[in-house]
Amino acid sequence: MKKDLLIIDGYNMIGAWPDLVKLKNQDRMEDARDLLLHQLSNYQRYEGIEIWVVFDAQFVPGIQKSYTRHSVTVIFTKEGETADSYIEGIVSEKNNRLTQVTVATSDLAEQWVVFSKGALRKSANELFKDLNQSKKNLTLETEKFHSQRLRRNSPWDMEQLVDLEVLLHDLSKKKKS
Repeated sequence: MKKDLLIIDGYNMIGAWPDLVKLKNQDRMEDARDLLLHQLSNYQRYEGIEIWVVFDAQFVPGIQKSYTRHSVTVIFTKEGETADSYIEGIVSEKNNRLTQVTVATSDLAEQWVVFSKGALRKSANELFKDLNQSKKNLTLETEKFHSQRLRRNSPWDMEQLVDLEVLLHDLSKKKKS
């Protein structure tokens, strides 16, 4: 089975996701980057994929650096190097028989370039929708787990629990009246 690597153009997501755009417009770019990384960290863990987020050096000038934040690999390009050119190089290097690379960007030209190199592509909007769907799935699974745990530890069987819920519902109606 192939390893999945999702490479994300960080500033592209910040410019497209509503909550991140608000932070960007308030000149809180560091907060926008941190929120992006936090959200992607949860997504990464739930989906079981590896995520790299690439930022242009235009907003954080200096030497190239990479580090891990919230279990996500963060890369700042060299000064003058675009995220697009960095991503193209990484796609050429990492996309192989053992690793399937997907690039998240809404830049159509970049999407075509990485697609021609064998990587999959995803727009900022698609990734945002996937991330929100994963949040919903995680919430549902958590609720289901807690519900099952409560039932396992309960002295009542399922029929009794249903009867209790009906009784609770009826009592709630009477209380409101």
